[in-house]
Amino acid sequence: MGKVLAVLAAATVAAGLTANAAAQKLVVAGYGGSFEDIMRKDIFPPFAKQHGVELDYVAGNSTNTVARLQAQKSNQQIDVAIIDDGPMYQAIALGFCEPIKGLPADDIYGTARYKDDKAVAIGIVATGIMYNKKVFDEKKWAPPVSWKDLKDPKYKKQLVIPPLNNTYGLHALVEYAREGGGGEKKIEPGFATFKNEVGPNVLVYEPSPGKMTELFSSGQAVISVWGSGRVKAFADTGFPVGFVYPQEGAYALLSSVCPVAKANANPLAQAFVQYLVSPEVQEKLASAYGYGPVNKKAKVTDDPRVPLPIGKRAADLIVIDWDTVNQNRDDWNKRWTREIER
Repeated sequence: MGKVLAVLAAATVAAGLTANAAAQKLVVAGYGGSFEDIMRKDIFPPFAKQHGVELDYVAGNSTNTVARLQAQKSNQQIDVAIIDDGPMYQAIALGFCEPIKGLPADDIYGTARYKDDKAVAIGIVATGIMYNKKVFDEKKWAPPVSWKDLKDPKYKKQLVIPPLNNTYGLHALVEYAREGGGGEKKIEPGFATFKNEVGPNVLVYEPSPGKMTELFSSGQAVISVWGSGRVKAFADTGFPVGFVYPQEGAYALLSSVCPVAKANANPLAQAFVQYLVSPEVQEKLASAYGYGPVNKKAKVTDDPRVPLPIGKRAADLIVIDWDTVNQNRDDWNKRWTREIER
């Protein structure tokens, strides 16, 4: 009997240790590339040290992360999801996000908040135009100033735009639809412009941040549609890129986060979300990644190479109608594959 009790006691202790180890692991899903580097190097370590937790990172674009949440619906592995605003609305509608507890509402800009606090933005990104300053200087080209400039034949097979399942590509499609008298509710002019005027200049519709920088570094691409955060990270490597807020307006992308709704959710998921919107982390994300901060108490310095979406620049960003977009996006994606990326 004594041996049996000893074995049971040992098993109980082992089970307790296993449960404790599991509780001290947090799985965060978010963007790859330079964003992942910043998270691992600058953002994770202080939180891990303070809470004694191991942080695992699952890299992927926003649509990949939502697909993972759907695939794992019966057994969610992700604790915290970092997703662009459009897919975040989908994630919330599908029931994947738990309300954030104790969000410091007075400190957070209203534009950064979601209904019922099911998510919160962790940074404001501007979708605009990136270009290679060195090449433009050598060719004596004036820097781009307008979305219309991407139609210029001198950029033939030197323009890169992310595809439609990427928010940057979506913003470009909506812009050209608006330019043609349409918009989110009338997308036809956008497809026509891509097909007839912008498409001939496109080298590739590239979703990968790493591949995008490779195309610029190799000289194959000299101009692109991209986000201010990505461009700043690229500029920080020493590459001579510039970023333009087009005169018609740059588009707002809210990089957002939510604690994933799941049985026996790790309470540290809530703590990590709170940590991401703290002034200290907001300042790090602004300086390291070019995000416009969402916390009013964050103090940031503008970057002359890649102007940050702060102040008037942030206020003037165009916000698209995500309700309309999400209702039509699957059809648009199919059409894009059929007509634009064929």
